[in-house]
Amino acid sequence: MKELVEVIARSLVDHPDQVVVTEKESAKGLILQLKVAQSDMGKVIGKQGRIAKAIRSVVKAAASKEDKRVIVDIM
Repeated sequence: MKELVEVIARSLVDHPDQVVVTEKESAKGLILQLKVAQSDMGKVIGKQGRIAKAIRSVVKAAASKEDKRVIVDIM
């Protein structure tokens, strides 16, 4: 899942070298924290959060194949 979020985020931003994804296990499931450059935040979130919602939907679909719960958190 981590690699999927990295690939999607790096294709969206102007500074792909500053994309960092960290994984954390919690009681709710796997939490993926996405950090990008401050100037790229708007590109990752999108108008009214549409791109962020699309990223979460893709990750959720991939996680459902593995019967996992994954939360994408954009920092």
